[in-house]
Amino acid sequence: MRVIGVTGGVGAGKSTVLSYLEERWHAKLILADQVGHEVMEPGKEAYRQILLRFGTDVQSESGQIDRKILGNIVFADEEKRKKLNAIIHPAVKREILERIALADAGKESCVVVEAALFLEEKYDAFCDETWYIYTNEDERRRRLKVSRGYTDERIDQIFLSQKSHEEFLSRCTCMIDNNGALEDTRCQIDKRMRD
Repeated sequence: MRVIGVTGGVGAGKSTVLSYLEERWHAKLILADQVGHEVMEPGKEAYRQILLRFGTDVQSESGQIDRKILGNIVFADEEKRKKLNAIIHPAVKREILERIALADAGKESCVVVEAALFLEEKYDAFCDETWYIYTNEDERRRRLKVSRGYTDERIDQIFLSQKSHEEFLSRCTCMIDNNGALEDTRCQIDKRMRD
């Protein structure tokens, strides 16, 4: 089974690449952000640890973790943010590794793992190859304004917090250039999948 990691800056078009890999190449997708939500569900280990660390004030009336309340707590306090990350990131990684093992046991031919902090969390260590989805900053900025309504200030903050183009290039197996037409991007993906 082939395990492909997909990374790149915000607004680079990773979702477009993932959709095509799923539709055309029948890849099983594992999205770290989605897994992050799931590991915080009641009954999960991370849920229990969050309540122990942050108290029941972070629960909604239904017993779920209220992500907005928790976010307000951790984004106002760097130490608390680090404590939350120390709970969530290992839980997400464990769950992803379990899903990869299940896909392998289920005879899947390809699994694709996507994560915002792919390189920071060293997800490339368990992938056969890592694809860097590249789109220039001007195009990413335009997309983020149109699709998410982000301001220039917000985009500047996001860009500053992410890896540089050079860092992505040095740590990834290949680059998919997503600056042109969708068909160009798909041709690059098809070529890579046939290699």
